[in-house]
Amino acid sequence: MATSSAFEGIYQGQRAIYLRADAYEAVMLPETGGNLIAFQDRITGCRFLREPSQEELARFRENPVVWGIPVLFPPNRYEDGRFPWRGRIYQLPVNEGERDNHLHGFLHAIPWEVESFGSKGSESFVTVAVRIDEDHPVYRRFPFRFTIRLRYALSPDGLAQQVAVRNDGDEPMPCLLAFHTTLNVPFAPGSKESDYSFKLTAGRRWEMNERMLPTGAFMELAPEEEAMKGAGADPFWTSLDHHYTAEPQMGRNRMELTDRKRGMTLVYDVGTSYKQWMLYNNGGRGEFICPEPQVNLVNAPNSNLPAEEIGLFGLEPGEIWEERARLYVKLRPS
Repeated sequence: MATSSAFEGIYQGQRAIYLRADAYEAVMLPETGGNLIAFQDRITGCRFLREPSQEELARFRENPVVWGIPVLFPPNRYEDGRFPWRGRIYQLPVNEGERDNHLHGFLHAIPWEVESFGSKGSESFVTVAVRIDEDHPVYRRFPFRFTIRLRYALSPDGLAQQVAVRNDGDEPMPCLLAFHTTLNVPFAPGSKESDYSFKLTAGRRWEMNERMLPTGAFMELAPEEEAMKGAGADPFWTSLDHHYTAEPQMGRNRMELTDRKRGMTLVYDVGTSYKQWMLYNNGGRGEFICPEPQVNLVNAPNSNLPAEEIGLFGLEPGEIWEERARLYVKLRPS
């Protein structure tokens, strides 16, 4: 019979909420952006998410976006930090100096509140939230009142994620969100990077300029990009920092990372509200790959393309947007 538990502890010197269910363990860091920093199988030794080592802790605390599952809100790049919305232009800080862009929003490094954690039957869970209002430092740059609530549940069926954004203000607000999900390659002990292939429900690849901003045009896909939509491709066939439209297959929007040696596939099944994928692979150097489900096109508020096409939408006062995702393992039939 599967058992579960949830408890508070310390992870790399930081307050953490530990979830356990059957062989799985997950770790949430509420004070570092609500980052789900670990998801692993304690029996097989598989570690699916990239975690910081002791030597990497300083880098992680300074910029936690390539470990675990950071929340990006608003996600990715904005030209010159400009964020036009409903006739106003909000100025976000330029924090990518070499390209003069704002990058990755505000919420991935600030403290979130633990609302609840616990376990019942075979499932353990934690819910964290961040509330932005006039008293919060984020409000000075992004003057909207809203709540983001994030729930993770661990069970023998893997790690389930539920995210909701609620507009607590009196005027419409932009709702642009992504997860910079960072997966280990290899994730299984004894395997090599060359044992791995991956698939992605990508559609068309956006052309990017020298500032990594979309031009509005599309590029022809390479054979390896066509392969990742079907039979699968090498995760490190080239340096990837590419932006694609999402093109669900059979009603599902997902990435699959397969260890051919072990006959194991890590499935990252995300909702169809994510109309875009970013795909980053550490410059093709190995170690990890980031399939990033994203609501909107990079730099969407500065684009002239149709809002529906690029995922540029807002919430009216009192409205809630919600989406789900799941990480789980499937085994090759014996």
